[in-house]
Amino acid sequence: MIFGAHESIAGGVFNAVESGHQATCDTIQMFNKSNNQWRAKKLPADEIDRFFEAIETTGVTVATSHTSYLINIASPDMALNEKSYKSLKEEMERCETLKIPNLVMHPGAHVGSGEETGMKAIASNINRLFSELKDNHVTLLLEATSGQGTVLGSRFEQLAYMIDLIEDKEHIGVCLDTCHIFAAGYPLIDPKDYRKTIKDFDDIVGLDRLRIIHVNDSLREFASGKDRHEHIGKGHIGLDGFRNLVNDRRLKKVPMILETPKGEDLAEDIENLRVLRSLLSK
Repeated sequence: MIFGAHESIAGGVFNAVESGHQATCDTIQMFNKSNNQWRAKKLPADEIDRFFEAIETTGVTVATSHTSYLINIASPDMALNEKSYKSLKEEMERCETLKIPNLVMHPGAHVGSGEETGMKAIASNINRLFSELKDNHVTLLLEATSGQGTVLGSRFEQLAYMIDLIEDKEHIGVCLDTCHIFAAGYPLIDPKDYRKTIKDFDDIVGLDRLRIIHVNDSLREFASGKDRHEHIGKGHIGLDGFRNLVNDRRLKKVPMILETPKGEDLAEDIENLRVLRSLLSK
């Protein structure tokens, strides 16, 4: 299995790779710009060079980037919608520059306009994005969400509906988050329940669309609708749920990325990765 964590780009994008190496990651997820600002500073040539050098030196790959949390291409507010679109386009271009193969995005929130209207807005923006970035090789991943508020993507059927509306099927995929789908009401703990959840995903969306899995335990209970990450084995999913996941051979090539709290010494990442690896059947 391919295990990793989300690492910080503070001080330069290359630092995320080096932190991943320190944290015993096989691969990492990172932001490609500040996640809480609209504007992105230009990537200097020397920073890009150091990024590629860090990958070559450490052997740690970059499986995916994650978009800014500000982006909402489902928004009925046209000014915010356009601002979100431009930011998403810029992030896709930065992934292309850094040769990051995937970009994970929370689909968006309809903010009262209705689920169908919101999902159609998301698909329309993605169709526009792909038409304007014809030479881009990045796959955009819709992340399954927890069902909180008016956020879209908490049901496999919603993900499938949006994908169906997207014309360029080659560059669209899905990211599953264990905390999110557990909070949205998809069971993972009992092996039989786990198998049904994965079968439902395969039947409705397709395992061929699954490119990244976020491995996060859940601070809140099953079907809570709350997105609250916890360390592996310390939350309501527990070790049994993750044991099911990491021993599913169908997922052998799907990077499994931690998004759990950590300090500067990355001790929590190191421990969570140790726990995940300890669950693998010998």
